[in-house]
Amino acid sequence: MSKDKIVVLGLGMQGKAALYDIFQNCDAATISVADNFPELQKHLNQYPSSRVTGINIDATDKDQLLSLMKNASIVIDALPGAFAFNIAQIAAQAGVNLVSSMYYINPLEKESHKIERLKEELDQLDKQAKSKGVTLLPEFGLDPGIDLVMGAKGLSEFDTVDVFNSYGTGLPVGQSAKNPLKYRFSWSVTGVMHASKRPARIIRNGKEVEIDGLDIFASENRHILEIEELDTPMECYPNGNSIYYADFYGILNSIKEMGRYACRWPGHCDFWRAMVNSGFLNSEPVKIGSQTISPIEFTAALLNSQAQFHYGENDVDIAMVRTDMVGYKNGEKKQIIYQLIDQRDMTTGFTAMQRTVGFMMGMGARFILEGKISKSGVISPIDVPYEMVQDELKQYGMKISRKEISQS
Repeated sequence: MSKDKIVVLGLGMQGKAALYDIFQNCDAATISVADNFPELQKHLNQYPSSRVTGINIDATDKDQLLSLMKNASIVIDALPGAFAFNIAQIAAQAGVNLVSSMYYINPLEKESHKIERLKEELDQLDKQAKSKGVTLLPEFGLDPGIDLVMGAKGLSEFDTVDVFNSYGTGLPVGQSAKNPLKYRFSWSVTGVMHASKRPARIIRNGKEVEIDGLDIFASENRHILEIEELDTPMECYPNGNSIYYADFYGILNSIKEMGRYACRWPGHCDFWRAMVNSGFLNSEPVKIGSQTISPIEFTAALLNSQAQFHYGENDVDIAMVRTDMVGYKNGEKKQIIYQLIDQRDMTTGFTAMQRTVGFMMGMGARFILEGKISKSGVISPIDVPYEMVQDELKQYGMKISRKEISQS
């Protein structure tokens, strides 16, 4: 058994999966799980106390976090995204490696002065991590995460790329999809509500296009995607900032079409377009009798209170990421599609979303501990070799498929 000490911050859905993976696949001496989850110890009773211990912690208490991290070999940050950058800063100060599935710079941020400030802070974080010789690996989940690894691999197979579209989703299937929304929440209900009216940015005909949050579900901004492995076509609507990722990949000045899309079962876009434009997702409070409440909080609370919109122990989900590129190699035009579809493992009970996010964080932590990732500072999923991720995913029963289609 190694002398490594691992800290898992957060025991939500993804934290539980990350803990399971790191316990099963790493011989670390101790794993400390920190959260303010009331039933923390009850959940940890399934693990031997000689290796796994629980710690009640306040994620806003810097001194408490710093003390916890100081003697660790690596931290797996599975806390909500609002904590991500602060946790990374504390890890760098403590001189400890870290893996997270969260962003450090929000791709949706459009105010230039805020972006510049964030970049400056990220540069300082990178320098501090390098000075301590530690690795900070954010965005290492499903989307972002696996999609970025696939995207980098796909781009490497072209001389030039004209079209780059990427897709992501997490959906119930079969009987589990038979509720009024044909959807179940696998992460924060309020987060899903906010994402249902956030602006998007895509590239069309070589030009940057801004799509207002009220219009992401409009018919002119969505399309149908048919996947042979699935029985039903999916509706796809703009999700996030493709301009950010075009710049991230270094193709901003050459790409002609680029979009990031979320996928849902048919009917989703019409329903949520009506909800958004009827004000159900507005943040401004309204008065109801003697009380005031924001419509989005009410909508989220109403949906969150119903079991039909959450995954039960017998419900099945899928998680999917797909990159679809068209470009040229040696003068020949071709299309290359990379795709991963995963389904809930009923043996362990982990949903597809837990597997593709939580297991990825565990994988990243093990890569760093095993020296397979040795680059220090703030790194990206595209710094992790595709083949290494592909091979590891196979161990979980997840397969990335590749399809090449001649366009000549």
